[in-house]
Amino acid sequence: MLLSSRASLVVLDLSRVTLRRIRLPLKAPFEISSGRVNDRSITLVTVESSDGAVGWGECVAGETPNYSSETVHSTWHAMREWVVPRVLRADVTRARDIHAVVQRDFRGNLMAKAAIEMACWDLEARLRDIPLARLLGGVRPEIETGISLGIQPSPDALAAQAAAAVDVGYRRIKLKIKPGTDIDYVEAVRETVGPDVALSVDANGAYCLDDAAHLAQLDRMHLLMIEQPLAAGDLVRHSRLQRELDTPICLDESITCVEDAEDMVTLGSGRIVNIKAGRVGGLASALAIHDFCRDTGVPVWCGGMLESGIGRGHNVALASLPNFSLPGDVSPSARYWERDIVIPEWEMNRGLVTVPNAAGIGVEVDVDRVDTLTTQLETIER
Repeated sequence: MLLSSRASLVVLDLSRVTLRRIRLPLKAPFEISSGRVNDRSITLVTVESSDGAVGWGECVAGETPNYSSETVHSTWHAMREWVVPRVLRADVTRARDIHAVVQRDFRGNLMAKAAIEMACWDLEARLRDIPLARLLGGVRPEIETGISLGIQPSPDALAAQAAAAVDVGYRRIKLKIKPGTDIDYVEAVRETVGPDVALSVDANGAYCLDDAAHLAQLDRMHLLMIEQPLAAGDLVRHSRLQRELDTPICLDESITCVEDAEDMVTLGSGRIVNIKAGRVGGLASALAIHDFCRDTGVPVWCGGMLESGIGRGHNVALASLPNFSLPGDVSPSARYWERDIVIPEWEMNRGLVTVPNAAGIGVEVDVDRVDTLTTQLETIER
């Protein structure tokens, strides 16, 4: 149950949750070290209060278990069988309380949990008639925006894409790398864009500790960070690798909760954290990680998971918090989609995305378009 600040004595029960699968084609294939994506199968979530108010969420799981053990298929099952029934039965007054409800005696399935929890945050913000960013404690009116470039067939092709991204104003260029497409590729980009462009690389766990000397060659590129070079969860070996590198390590897949961030700091496994609410179980968990990193002097930024405009809305709101001091992967809609599913679509101006002032995630869902893209639909009543 969620409490409306406009009628503080009235508790509004959640009456139903709807899961819907859509397929949204990418403008161009996107390749990382563990695979290639041509289009996105996305599970969208709506939570509805008894008076008809609706909040939207998005599950970030992919079709295959390459980035995460969760997939669009496993998360659908987890949401339908366990997450949604718990949330519909829950006696809570704030969206932030959903996290404890779905965590108790229920391991893993963080992306499934996050999709429902984040929809509840959007609903609460709409009920309060305030932007989600304000409900979260955001302070930034605009978000510095970076771009993530997938693995390309040649160093020259990657350098050309990076130069084009600089020309349109992106504030940070991230290059996906893997063994065989790394040093020469990054070097070509650095030579092309010059020494002043913020440049980072992301391996998605493609290397092992034996590659330390090889990865140390990246130090001469003067990178902002090397993101997730080793396997997810391997904080000990990341600690050993960080001691051999001048470039800061940023952890992504390794950070699934605030305790992981605490362990990273204790072990010296990295110096920067990429916070993805969909990866860490939702916005309440993301807030806890943000606050810990703020208090310990660890900068954070908001990563992307090829979200539609709905997920982008949650990311923009999160990235407005004070310790999100590095440009995030919050590219405009046109970066990935010929046509997004929100109105207005997300836009970028001089490398900045504006944090909306409208209630909730700040954009409206194009329900007619969502309906035409829907391949599976299920509504669960209380």
